[in-house]
Amino acid sequence: MIKLTIQHQESYSRGELLLRSFFGAFYILLPHIFLMAFCQIWAGILSFIAWWVILFTGKYPQSFFEYQVKMIRWSVRLNARNMNLSDGYPAFFPSGTDDKTSFEMDYPESSSRGLLLARAFFGFFYILLPHGFILLFRTIAAAFMRFLGWWVVLFTGKYPQSWHAFQVGTLRWGIRVNAYYMFMTDTYPPFSGKE
Repeated sequence: MIKLTIQHQESYSRGELLLRSFFGAFYILLPHIFLMAFCQIWAGILSFIAWWVILFTGKYPQSFFEYQVKMIRWSVRLNARNMNLSDGYPAFFPSGTDDKTSFEMDYPESSSRGLLLARAFFGFFYILLPHGFILLFRTIAAAFMRFLGWWVVLFTGKYPQSWHAFQVGTLRWGIRVNAYYMFMTDTYPPFSGKE
């Protein structure tokens, strides 16, 4: 089971909103993406090794899995700030913590070798094409809501809760697809952003 939450705040800081909008690329995105790139190289190596381990043993190495989950948490923290869904500065590194975002994923006791091979050879067709097609339009709608939400927060200090839920749902859907495609779970992702 995958559980992603980003806390909807009672009020949002207009100052942080403006600071993130005009300077966020320099003081948030660049340092995080720079450091994340090195950690993602390691995550890619672990993912490659895990594929072979699953193929021969039917199990995802638990320490590898935990590292991947921590990397997803880091990206959730970063995306929550970048999408103006949460105030505050995101913690660095996979070991970082955050009281406004949460990502949990159950460790699979076993993984299907057949599904592993199906994803490797046909995953693009039965996972990425149908989900990607729908997520493209949902992402466009989310970008439009993000633009409107920026103005709402600027003038009212509040982010509309239904818009916030839609943004979080879009992020949740994308993470579920990636987790399935990267063989971290054998549960096919639902065509929904709901929990």
